[in-house]
Amino acid sequence: MPELIIFDLDGTLLDTIQDLANSVNHALQKYNYPTHPLESYRQFIGNGVNKLLERALPEDKRNIDFVSMLKVDFITHYFAHAEESTRQYSGISELLSHLQTKGIKLAVASNKVQEATLKLVNRFFPEISFTAILGQREGFPVKPNPAILEEIIRIAGVEKDKVLYVGDSGVDVATAYNAKVDFIGVLWGFRSRKELEEVGGTTFVENTEELYKLVIG
Repeated sequence: MPELIIFDLDGTLLDTIQDLANSVNHALQKYNYPTHPLESYRQFIGNGVNKLLERALPEDKRNIDFVSMLKVDFITHYFAHAEESTRQYSGISELLSHLQTKGIKLAVASNKVQEATLKLVNRFFPEISFTAILGQREGFPVKPNPAILEEIIRIAGVEKDKVLYVGDSGVDVATAYNAKVDFIGVLWGFRSRKELEEVGGTTFVENTEELYKLVIG
């Protein structure tokens, strides 16, 4: 049984895609750029806000200047509307509570900006005492760089062979591999099993009950 479980946020603990899509489309509309359907955002999300906006922009606008311009409007809108359609995936609160009762340390590692990560985790999981809640911060590399997992592991004070990372994307598989920790992929999120397998994922669960049984043994 692991001593520390680190969870991805978007697509793993929370279904945030509608609010993210709405906010990016809002920013795109402001500058008369084409918007995108919800399904497109399943592929746009996962590598942090800058990459999300770069992917959403027209090809000839995909540079740091246009990303920075769009980012201001996206963040302003998202902070005001981040909780409108976002919801927990089925069984998540119960899963976290059961794991916490077992004495397992819990943490969140996200490529979502830090302020939004804290806001959503505290809003949806107030009963959980997370060891760390880390999102994307200025000057820190985003996943799949392992720095965020390694920072959480240091905070928790556990050995890497007692750590499990849980996520829904190829980025998460690569992050776990780079950090040299075990990984379980959830299949209720934004990305397909095929994507996770192509990056090296080997262990998957369909629901929170399967995840709990696999973790507890």
